[in-house]
Amino acid sequence: MGIAQIIERAVCCEQRERIDRSPSDRQLQNLRSTRARLLGRLAIGLFAAQAGALGADEVSPNEMSRDGISGQSTAIRLAEIRFDQADPDIGAEINEVCAGCHGPYGEGGKQGEYPRLAGLPAEFIARQLLLFRSRERKNLAMVEYIDHRQMPDEDIAQISVYLAAIELPSRLPPLEPDAAEINAYQRLLDAERVVQIPLAPGDIDHGGLLYRRECSSCHGRNGSTDAQPGVPMLAGQYTAYLWRQIPKYIDKRRIHDPEDPDDELLAAFSEDELRDILAYISTLDD
Repeated sequence: MGIAQIIERAVCCEQRERIDRSPSDRQLQNLRSTRARLLGRLAIGLFAAQAGALGADEVSPNEMSRDGISGQSTAIRLAEIRFDQADPDIGAEINEVCAGCHGPYGEGGKQGEYPRLAGLPAEFIARQLLLFRSRERKNLAMVEYIDHRQMPDEDIAQISVYLAAIELPSRLPPLEPDAAEINAYQRLLDAERVVQIPLAPGDIDHGGLLYRRECSSCHGRNGSTDAQPGVPMLAGQYTAYLWRQIPKYIDKRRIHDPEDPDDELLAAFSEDELRDILAYISTLDD
């Protein structure tokens, strides 16, 4: 029995009591939607296993083919993305695929193996998707999903705007002392949206001085809401993920500043200074 047949049987068993002998158009639509989600999640699992075998941040030689539109620069393609026409409902549907790794709320996972996407600027998210598509940014786990046929520019706008609008708290709201009762289920749902970055090792005071001097003009003094347009927030991002990206910026596998590709800012820091900066950043979501 093939994978599709196995999933089809599972879906039918799941919805057997909800679909009668003459299902309505709405019921059929729900069945197809459920089947598509399960197929997508299974594909994510199978592809992630392959990515783990080869290294999630690298692309094998077989995967280096272009998508046929890479004659345009990323900047030109980004300028053509129509964020103002994005539909949040369509973005939510696309996110069902992204959620397999990045979580249902874009919260990331496995303490930074998958980065947080929620709250990042739509322009930044779209730029990264375009870079993945053109293979300018190499990441095997993303190859399957950003081909122009799988994720056209319209879908890039939808998912980028959707994820950018998600706000995640860093702690649960306090319980009301005079509340008549506690909705435990709602409390559990609220807890799933909480992202609290553990305190990273390092000299926080020294890191704060370095951050305010070298980083805050673009990323903002609080690392999030006051950042420059299109610049990613750092507050609330996993320290392990940031550590993994630093060498890629230093050796130009990633470009730190698209307007200044030759920027050497991160290379100018010592490892101890970087550690202190990341220690400070880990406090910004408190």
